[in-house]
Amino acid sequence: MMDLLEWLIHGTIPVPGDGALGAREVIGNAFGLASAILGMKRLVWAWPIGLIGNVLLFTVFATGELSGQIDEPLWGQAGRQVFFAAMSLYGWWRWTQVRRSGGASDGGAIAPRWATGTERVQLLVLGVVGYAAAYVLLTQVLGSWGPITEAWILTGSMLATYGMARGWVEFWLIWILVDIVGVTTLVQAGYYPTAGMYLFYAVFVVIGFFVWLRASRTVVDATDPDRSEAVSA
Repeated sequence: MMDLLEWLIHGTIPVPGDGALGAREVIGNAFGLASAILGMKRLVWAWPIGLIGNVLLFTVFATGELSGQIDEPLWGQAGRQVFFAAMSLYGWWRWTQVRRSGGASDGGAIAPRWATGTERVQLLVLGVVGYAAAYVLLTQVLGSWGPITEAWILTGSMLATYGMARGWVEFWLIWILVDIVGVTTLVQAGYYPTAGMYLFYAVFVVIGFFVWLRASRTVVDATDPDRSEAVSA
């Protein structure tokens, strides 16, 4: 057990090109990918699985022990893991409550839907305010390798995770934008193996969008009779 724990904390996994990935980095991203797949299927387990990945990845980004090297911490990436953890608890609670109340008509925990006009305005406002706050935090308090891009990675991740908890289809589109900026940032920072993993993850995000888009047209909220009648009609 101690050997396994030691490997998890300090171990590395070789990758092509004489490089290496930290064990926590690989395992944390694996949990994140598993969470995305479970979220695509709208299973409650997506949240606790993701929570484990959040904890592992926070230790990676906060210490700078990324891709087998010691470097400056990426506080925007680390900070979003803290928010992910909080949102995972919220999403876990919300999806469990909705599931117990009847869930979606196809057996999923929640029925996907597009956000209303009012909800989209709220996302826009939260995005602007969140970005400004994240930029100030990263430049004036924590310091960051790239505050302009990391502020968006942090803010966009917050919006996307909240959108997932609410069951909004838009959250996948926000994730795509976060991944585009995230991969670019990691490449510029020289974290090529991690950028590759994020790019691989982005493929599942695109697939997830189309899965939820299709479900939003056929799946209804079993707890909302009015919506059920509207979709049936």
